[in-house]
Amino acid sequence: MAVAGGVAGVTARQLDDDDEPRARGHRPRRPREWRTGGTSVQHWNWLLVGWAVVALGAAVLIATASTEFIGGVAGGWIGTVAVWVALVIPVIFAYRGSIPRGLLRFRPVDVLFGLVIGVALRFVAGALQAAATGSTVWPTYMTANGALPGDWWFGELIVPVVIGPLLEEFFFHGFLLVLLYTVFRRLTDVRWVAGLGSLLITTGLFLLLHQLAGSLVATWDGAASVGLVGLLGGLLVLLTGRIWGAVLLHVAFNGTYVLLAVVGTLVGVGGAGTVGLS
Repeated sequence: MAVAGGVAGVTARQLDDDDEPRARGHRPRRPREWRTGGTSVQHWNWLLVGWAVVALGAAVLIATASTEFIGGVAGGWIGTVAVWVALVIPVIFAYRGSIPRGLLRFRPVDVLFGLVIGVALRFVAGALQAAATGSTVWPTYMTANGALPGDWWFGELIVPVVIGPLLEEFFFHGFLLVLLYTVFRRLTDVRWVAGLGSLLITTGLFLLLHQLAGSLVATWDGAASVGLVGLLGGLLVLLTGRIWGAVLLHVAFNGTYVLLAVVGTLVGVGGAGTVGLS
């Protein structure tokens, strides 16, 4: 019986542009996390960037048209759902190909990061409002016969505290930030340049989406607060490699506003309410 001198039937593995073949006989290395490249982001490229831009542009167009030509509550909801769909489709499409390794991993410290930074940002938002307007208005909700409307729980609680943070964080920081970081890292071969470029672009687009959606107040403090949520959420993802800290930061920021507004409404303090959600 003859013994083959080589190993037959080995299937070639596609490598990312900066993966290196393992030497024969060496112990297999741990799979590479998405920030260092590897096969989990091998197919995340400029084509995906193009589709993301097209989807976001289409959503903004539909949202603007529905507000302009339909108006009212119906127009607002049509625009909102259009934006939701546009945020979700590119994420599903990209994740079906491959999920960036380590991005969905959860660590208990993510809860600490998210809640502490999110609540701290709410206090910062109050300070910025005071600097911009000369006063801080306690937020409240409009009531009907002294009670919150029946659909309040969905439009004012579930949407800003659950649906909004999940969709926005997964699109901007779980998809677009990772995508831009990956293509910039390949282009420059310098990780900090890739991180800075992807962070600034996603923060700018995050702010732009809220501006077009009418979520910002007329004074500069609204843009500053929302920009900080986008900036620090993206920074958390880049530093930890995980998405959940950013999601919880967003939830905590919006959730504290809802809590303050409920308290203000129930005890009858504050003004007519302020825009304080991201």
